[in-house]
Amino acid sequence: MGKGKRRSILVLVSLMVMALWLAACGDKKESGESASPATETVSPAATTTPAAETATEKKMTDGMGHEVVVPANPKNIIASYLEDYLVALGVKPAAQWSVANGIQDYLQDTLKGIPTIAYDLPYEAVASFSPDLLIIGSNSSVDGGKYDEYAKIAPTFVLGDEVNNDWRKALLKIGEVLNKSGEAQKVLDDYEQKVADAKTKLQAAAPDQSVAAIWLVQKQFYVVSDKMSSGAVLYNDLGMKVPNVVKEISASGKGNWNAISLEKLADLDADNIILVNSDKATGSEALNDPLWKSVPAVKNGKVFEYPASSSWLYYGPIASSQMVDNVLESIAK
Repeated sequence: MGKGKRRSILVLVSLMVMALWLAACGDKKESGESASPATETVSPAATTTPAAETATEKKMTDGMGHEVVVPANPKNIIASYLEDYLVALGVKPAAQWSVANGIQDYLQDTLKGIPTIAYDLPYEAVASFSPDLLIIGSNSSVDGGKYDEYAKIAPTFVLGDEVNNDWRKALLKIGEVLNKSGEAQKVLDDYEQKVADAKTKLQAAAPDQSVAAIWLVQKQFYVVSDKMSSGAVLYNDLGMKVPNVVKEISASGKGNWNAISLEKLADLDADNIILVNSDKATGSEALNDPLWKSVPAVKNGKVFEYPASSSWLYYGPIASSQMVDNVLESIAK
């Protein structure tokens, strides 16, 4: 065989091999496999979870039965009075809840500088922030046709009362809405571990102790419910004893915090009192009343005072975590 003929055969064979290789590559690409050799080095970016890059808009049914098209990567979120959850998930809102001149002070390490929006979410104010997603807590917040008005501004997802009243459920649901379910579960797992450790420390330092959370505002005392707000942290999470007076007031009350008279406070059978003092700037006159001074925990020096700027008047993963820290610092010290 001549050299020219052999060269032609070799060229033909090479072309056939290359054609087969390219065909294999094409099959792999169509099936979603990489056409690169198995030993190819993966870039650092490919090793991270590309949640924001792969997320797509999705339809979700909210707590009131609305079908909501949630955008893939919302940038301007308004979730008034739900900022605790956003901060826990590493998200900054476009605007933060406010009432009168008050804001959620305990979140300001993260939210400082974020503009405020009135608690009742006026339509014009909401629209001025050009939100691409609204997350609303309670059913009553969208009563009277408000939902339809908000939905004209941006996709509006209502948690609904059942979810909104349980911060654990609210955290997981907001995590689902924002494509951050993994982050939400980690926040919850970390909190449960923190609570378990705190209960062990409390039982060692102050076994079987009872506690009541009292709020003083405009010379009126309120006691926290035994099943809601900070009461859920004290009694359900930390397992501290519920005083009889707290049980009685909670049974007839409807709110997170229920009014209690000084006469009833005098019967408060609590080993410890967490006092949230909103009257400090005006002199806290009610704390000079003889009836207050007759409360056993007051006489025993077992009142631990926190300002209204603390997390005790709020509810959520960050607020609850800070309350656990406060209890350990005061009662378990």
